[in-house]
Amino acid sequence: MIDGLPGDLRLVVAGVRALTPAVRELDLRDPAGGELPPHPAGSHVTLTTPGGQRRSYSVTNPPAERHRYVLAVQRAEPGRGGSASLADAVHPGNVLSVAPPRSTFELVDAERYLFVAGGIGITPLRAMLHEVLARGHRDATLVYLTRAPEATAYREELLALAADAETAHVAVVLHHSATAGRADLWPWLEHPDDGLHLYACASSGLLDEVRALTMHWRPSRVHVEDFAGVAPLRAGGPAFTAVWAPTGRRVAVPAATTMLDALASAGVDVPRSCESGTCGTCRLSLLAGTVEHRDLVLRPAERDTSVLPCVSRATSPEVTVGPT
Repeated sequence: MIDGLPGDLRLVVAGVRALTPAVRELDLRDPAGGELPPHPAGSHVTLTTPGGQRRSYSVTNPPAERHRYVLAVQRAEPGRGGSASLADAVHPGNVLSVAPPRSTFELVDAERYLFVAGGIGITPLRAMLHEVLARGHRDATLVYLTRAPEATAYREELLALAADAETAHVAVVLHHSATAGRADLWPWLEHPDDGLHLYACASSGLLDEVRALTMHWRPSRVHVEDFAGVAPLRAGGPAFTAVWAPTGRRVAVPAATTMLDALASAGVDVPRSCESGTCGTCRLSLLAGTVEHRDLVLRPAERDTSVLPCVSRATSPEVTVGPT
């Protein structure tokens, strides 16, 4: 397997299974059978794929399972090769380089929960549902949108969970667009409820719809995550200057160029991988200036001192950046 980064864990692939024709589940464990760093519900790990890319995946198993991280990887066609590399080249016994879990999609304590999953977006929400039950909550609804039953990861498990007498107040609603058409989320989102927290993980399009349908909700009650990445460029983004702190070199960043590409063109070697704001490989120290953060990695407390140049842009005429 490809070497990872300093601080990575070396985890063995204890098992691989097909959840759907396009989704493979990987069971990662410590080779010595030891306990792994905690993985709170909603957290993700970033790993080095056999193809050398750094990619982030939600940990889908319950946080109480400290002996393993379970990932569900959807093979993307077309893509940049990360998911295909994991789907095609990883087998039991292989060792992967995996960064300890990070959480930017945290489960808060609430009276009631509504989970909305689109496709592979089920992965963090499955862990959250198990954690909600472990905490003793019995008022949760999962609305899971997929194309067809055979494309629905963990379908039988989730239906069995909803049918269990011990979890009778857990509702699972499966919607398959191939037979039922486009889902209407309004019945679940029409009436805000201060005792309820909404968690949604899906494609950008579905999350945009969720945001639009919850404009009348308290923002603190709506939590969304999009692991598809973000667009690095937006119309109207101003040009700016990036100052590379170690040498003082000033690099022009045009409106149609990412800071990462501009630095590379100027001979500044910054590690890169996903180029979509999801893996954190290109993270730089932000030493001066202000930034519009467009990534899905940095926590709020980190945004004054760090930046991901693959997607984020300066809002000041210039920014000073350097290695972390």
